[in-house]
Amino acid sequence: GTLSRKMATEGILFGMGNPLLDISATVEEEFLQKYDLKPDNAILGDEKHQSLNETMVKQFPVDYIAGGATQNSIRVAQWLIGTPKAAAYTGCIGRDEFGRQLTEKAQGDGVAVNYMIHQSLPTGTCSVLITGKNRSLVANLCAANCYSIEHINKPENWAYVDRAKVVYIGGFFLIVSPETVYKVGTHCADANKIFSMNLSAPYLCQAFKDRLIKAFPFIDYIFGNESEAAAFAKEQNFETENLEEVALKMAALPKVNAKRSRIVIITQGKDSIIVAKDGKVELFPVPLIPSEKILDTNGAGDAFAGGFLSQLVEGKSLEDSIRCGIYAAGVVIQHSGCTFPKKPNFK
Repeated sequence: GTLSRKMATEGILFGMGNPLLDISATVEEEFLQKYDLKPDNAILGDEKHQSLNETMVKQFPVDYIAGGATQNSIRVAQWLIGTPKAAAYTGCIGRDEFGRQLTEKAQGDGVAVNYMIHQSLPTGTCSVLITGKNRSLVANLCAANCYSIEHINKPENWAYVDRAKVVYIGGFFLIVSPETVYKVGTHCADANKIFSMNLSAPYLCQAFKDRLIKAFPFIDYIFGNESEAAAFAKEQNFETENLEEVALKMAALPKVNAKRSRIVIITQGKDSIIVAKDGKVELFPVPLIPSEKILDTNGAGDAFAGGFLSQLVEGKSLEDSIRCGIYAAGVVIQHSGCTFPKKPNFK
């Protein structure tokens, strides 16, 4: 009955990434200028941004939203699966107020969080400064940058990997702990579990291409957008800019677990989604959302992956998984940040 289903579902999906607390406020133009920020941009913070969060909190009403791309995807998947703790997540946070907020937000969404806690570094943040329809993002990884394989090697933490049927790791995590990615990938291949990743950013495909290509043989499902796929193709000398050909070439790269064909999923904003598998490409059109309904496209890709994974763990078809990804992205872009209503209505 319900209990056995609940037991079977708990921890079915496991995510690993960089947990960041989004600190979001509507600010004045002068405030942006004070910190030398452009109105519509995303950067990694440096020295001059050190007092940014504190000043924001003092001067403006702020919203705290559990962020970090992978954690966003896991929260969305959890929302859609609905069974408490169906999705679990790890990454590194600090022992501080922001870490407490991050834990509270993720648990409030029903996610089982199992963070590594860094004793001295603060929890990573992403400051979201809103002026009109623009958003300026300043990321500060801090503790998130310090996840180590020692954490996952402890039996009580490895239990999360053991329990999962599907693992999802953000590409950004390859910057932090590549050894963890390879170890978990090897486990999934050996146990015939689904191992999925996201290309995360064009610069990841460039600056960290060796780590990415080392992880690739473990990957059963790879997500990315058009600019990430193009950067990947260029760095891997695919000698084509045609994204359908790029997707096919990505699908055909060497693979450890031959029992599963690799599936490549490339999103292109409002344009059709490209899916490559077994030497064939399929296109899935995205229903148009009127621009006046779109609040914030930030987090659309995270939501798409989360929606897709929510169906994948339940053994649904590729078509249903894509449909749910499109649904989730459509909901999230009509809200500010990666947030969503209490209950989904995906049919």
